[in-house]
Amino acid sequence: MDVLDDILATLALKGALYFRTNLTAPWGVTVPDLKGAARFHLVVEGRLCVTVKGGPTLTLGAGDLILIPAGRSHILSCEPVGSAPPLETVLADAGYDGGGVLIAGGGDENATTQMICGHFTFRDGADHPLLRALPSHLLLSAATRAREPWLDEILRLLTRRIFDAGPGAGAAVTRLSEAAFVEMVRAGAAAAPEMAPIMSALSDKQVGRTLTLMHQRPDEIWTVERLATEAGMSRSRYAERFRSLTGMSPLAYLSEWRLQKALALLDNAQCSVQQAAAQTGYLSPAAFTRAFTAKFGASPSQYRRQRA
Repeated sequence: MDVLDDILATLALKGALYFRTNLTAPWGVTVPDLKGAARFHLVVEGRLCVTVKGGPTLTLGAGDLILIPAGRSHILSCEPVGSAPPLETVLADAGYDGGGVLIAGGGDENATTQMICGHFTFRDGADHPLLRALPSHLLLSAATRAREPWLDEILRLLTRRIFDAGPGAGAAVTRLSEAAFVEMVRAGAAAAPEMAPIMSALSDKQVGRTLTLMHQRPDEIWTVERLATEAGMSRSRYAERFRSLTGMSPLAYLSEWRLQKALALLDNAQCSVQQAAAQTGYLSPAAFTRAFTAKFGASPSQYRRQRA
């Protein structure tokens, strides 16, 4: 099993394209907060200045990509600015109806910014050390892309598909954007030091083996001693190494992961609460309900009704 695949599938990664742009200087836009979303902007042509709330202004050129997790508000502009009109105002003034190219700005054709903008979302309640490790922004330059051939090729395909719309283009763009997110995360370990430990955990010979076992068989009764034996380490050394890479103890990780699997199972109307409890390692539906309610603020039955 590929643990990263399982994480993203269980958390219900979904990509969505906002629009592609043709913006002429001067221009600027404030992108609002959007809880639980990770937005991305890929510069195809021209220059883009990005100011993430509470952070410095970054300047991007053609081929550069920025990912802004956790739905943080940010300003996009042609030059560094302290404020800019809200996105809703820019869309309304441009008469943009959600299709084609967003055309806006002051009309200086010698200073044009073309980019592709979209976002990624996860299931409500999605949580994992990987998501918590994502920095306030992840900048992947054209030079980084040159060192990451899979990411570079996916972004090239994504750009070509968007600019050559036709039957099935929307579905193709969505799938390509999701594949791009996976490669952004892989490349991010080198670009963002805070991501390195959790990404190392996935490939670590000892910790990675036990992560695979927990993901493959979350219904089994795992103890630190048993996991340490599987890793070929002493209990104390294993627990210390696991925590150093994931930021939590092995059993805390397992408990969190079981509840994330439960969320995914409960999205299936054919899966009962009792079945979800059994498949995620709980000895009784009552124990499962208590843990689920403590984590998500609603019982499994309430969660299911809210989703419906």
